[in-house]
Amino acid sequence: MTTLRQIALASFTAPLALGLAACGSQPADGEAPEGEPVENVAPPEGTEWVDTVTVTEADGYLMGNPDAPIKLIEYGSLTCGACANFAATGIEPLKEEYVATGRVSYELRNQIHNAFDLTLARLVRCGAPESYHPLSEQVWLNLPSLMEGAQADPQALDAAMQQPEDQRFVAVAEAAGFLDFFAARGVSRDQARQCLSDADSVEAIVTNSDTQSQELNVTGTPTFIINGRNVGTQSWATLEPMLQNAGAR
Repeated sequence: MTTLRQIALASFTAPLALGLAACGSQPADGEAPEGEPVENVAPPEGTEWVDTVTVTEADGYLMGNPDAPIKLIEYGSLTCGACANFAATGIEPLKEEYVATGRVSYELRNQIHNAFDLTLARLVRCGAPESYHPLSEQVWLNLPSLMEGAQADPQALDAAMQQPEDQRFVAVAEAAGFLDFFAARGVSRDQARQCLSDADSVEAIVTNSDTQSQELNVTGTPTFIINGRNVGTQSWATLEPMLQNAGAR
């Protein structure tokens, strides 16, 4: 099982994989589910499904109708280039054409690959649940420049990882420039420090990532699960037909 100690021993010297290829290999467990066309589901009066976010028991952040007949889960890494590509090409049509109709819910769960991943995963949880998806998208849409700056001073990062657990990820965020990035997006530096100093909540993210990845056979990102079936790593171009085949048509 991945632990904070193992994360602490991870090296910052190897460049992160920011290309479009999937971050790890994740073959599908089986074919995508098939279903009859499903009807739109209206949101409660005065609300929109894309603005409705629920934190699930799996510590995922579910956007949309919690009772949607088609349930989409993504396991994503906030430092994965292929996940960033999905965010750039797929998130808007997914929200506008599927989640907004109430037919599809979209739950994002973090798979942790490194200390940057863990630090960012805690930071996107610092605000209200409704801010989790926008903050995650901001990380992905700015990933090359964010990671270039984060890796500019590996000595400072290595020193940060030697800090006690309640100071370690605050130091990583400071050394990597993450505090400034999130402050510009509504998470104050003090708020971010408070989140990152909560060692129990940081460790819970690692534990959930490790346990769920093993239970659901998630070995790469982005991996998608449709109505409980692992359909493997997909791009938007290959995922959308699967959603339609499941009934979102």
